[in-house]
Amino acid sequence: MRSLLTAAAISLAFTLFLTPVFLRWFRRWGWGQVIRTPENVHNPSHGAKRGTPTMGGTIFILGTIVGYFIGSYAGNNPPTISGLLVLWLMLGFGVVGFIDDYMKVRHQNSLGLSGWRKIAGQVIVAVPFAVVALNFPNSVGQTPASEYISVFRDIQVLSLFALGPVLGWLLYLAWISFIGTAASNSVNVADGLDGLAAGSGIFVVGAYSLMAFWQNKQMCADALDPTVQAGCYAVRDPFDLAIVSASFVGALVGFLWWNAPKAKVFMGDCGSMAIGGVIAAMAILTRTELLLVLIAGVYVIASGSVILQRAYFKATKGKRLFLMSPLHHHLEMRGWPEVTIVVRMWIIAGLLAVSGIGFFYVEWLSRV
Repeated sequence: MRSLLTAAAISLAFTLFLTPVFLRWFRRWGWGQVIRTPENVHNPSHGAKRGTPTMGGTIFILGTIVGYFIGSYAGNNPPTISGLLVLWLMLGFGVVGFIDDYMKVRHQNSLGLSGWRKIAGQVIVAVPFAVVALNFPNSVGQTPASEYISVFRDIQVLSLFALGPVLGWLLYLAWISFIGTAASNSVNVADGLDGLAAGSGIFVVGAYSLMAFWQNKQMCADALDPTVQAGCYAVRDPFDLAIVSASFVGALVGFLWWNAPKAKVFMGDCGSMAIGGVIAAMAILTRTELLLVLIAGVYVIASGSVILQRAYFKATKGKRLFLMSPLHHHLEMRGWPEVTIVVRMWIIAGLLAVSGIGFFYVEWLSRV
């Protein structure tokens, strides 16, 4: 418990007190937000945000790493392969987003990496994650990830390797890459208003931290034979997953102090993709991949509204379902104040995250 609390406290202090220092550096380096031209921007008030320091995701990425390692060693819980895998996906996706942000700042336009280049970068990061996650077994043969699709735990009849090892590896790599890119891009789409993505991320990642902590209390006595103990979880390093996710939550809370409306700093694609990376990694390593749709539902709503808008536009040959997608920009154009939209999205994020935890707990009760 000391590791978990220390990690959260250190990362919180890091982003809360050191963000002003980073902002001075960002201004000196010219890392200012680029806004689309007034004739194209969806809300003229967003023009006032031009020049606000961006790429703030680097701050909470560093805060998470510092908090995690200090917390782990302070509580005599050295880092495990599972915790390092979460950091890998966070940092790797963050680097892809950083490249996109840097291109925008350097060329002073809103065009960074093309969509396919972003996806290619995310896949390049996700594939090593997937390979390592299916190796490094512990003393009872449990690896960080598994070959099964999961909801609350692995579904034994849904094995990705059922059709043989070669096709199985291809399906497995595609599945992990899909989860990573989907989560990362969904958070990126939701990052359009001050504090929306960061505040929602606190609820989502916080839910995963709680579930990982619960899994640690209900670990299987024999990871290779979960039937030995009813309701147990065959997760390799649940407590370390709780530590790294708690560190990330602490970093987001400290960052939100400066990112809440009116934002003093934007996280940029660097930050939004890092959040998606942590969410994807936690879902995969806690064996709750499909439950991700509910727990991170606020991000699913954002990306889903974009998909619906495009599908409706093509089906009706030019008509629009929303005034603008994603949904939060539609609400802006309907006249909703930015703060109102953000707070209500936070409420939705909290309700969906709590619902996910509730279903997770009810499923456990049904087994004991």
